[in-house]
Amino acid sequence: MHPVLIKIGAVTVYSWGFMLAVAVIVGIIGARNLIRKEGWDEDLAFDLVLVMVVAGLVGARLLYVSIYERELFLKPLLMFMPGSNGFAGLVWYGGLLGGLLGLVIYVWKKQLPFWKLGDIFSPFAALGYALVRIGCFLAGCCYGKVCISVPGVVFPLVDDLPRHPTQLYSSGINLLFFFFLLWFYPRKKFPGQVFLLYLLLYSSYRFIMEFFRANLVMYGPFSTSQTYSLVLFALAAVLYYLQFRKHGKVKE
Repeated sequence: MHPVLIKIGAVTVYSWGFMLAVAVIVGIIGARNLIRKEGWDEDLAFDLVLVMVVAGLVGARLLYVSIYERELFLKPLLMFMPGSNGFAGLVWYGGLLGGLLGLVIYVWKKQLPFWKLGDIFSPFAALGYALVRIGCFLAGCCYGKVCISVPGVVFPLVDDLPRHPTQLYSSGINLLFFFFLLWFYPRKKFPGQVFLLYLLLYSSYRFIMEFFRANLVMYGPFSTSQTYSLVLFALAAVLYYLQFRKHGKVKE
């Protein structure tokens, strides 16, 4: 793996952080184009992406600590310190919850339409996720179970056994989600449809992908992420039904 892309003196550029930065830039550019087409101030994209990224990172870190390193709650100054590979442990579902909370607070304060903005940012959330997973692959984290077939990749920081490159599987699948959601956006039938479709697609993909990932914490037969995926899918399905009933088949 290549956790470090560039190191010049005291300056170190880590793969994961670099791909996160690329994801943020791409998300801002893409969301600005859709926001402009909706007739809103395109600078809204910059503000919202930054709010969601910062809130998402905090949420991802807090959920990781609550699952894997609870003792750090007694050492809050160490909770957000970077690790040896340039980032502290993160859990994506914490990032999703934190990012959504940041979005909700922002749109509430600015009196903006939540569902419409959720539709705009969803395709780029999928694209950003695909890019960041490449960073996970380069960093050698989020790897899969032992795999003796063709896709197997050895992760040197783990062991000498070939494993499923679940980061690359995830990146490819979410890239397909991005293209589908971007295509579907102008065809949506009600506000929130693209956003809720993204949640349904993501939770379904993640539940299946977890069977290939190496998981440390299980709740009965399911991993923590599979448990969260079931909850997210159920919640998104109920909201999709309610939005559909509210708006019918009439395009906004």
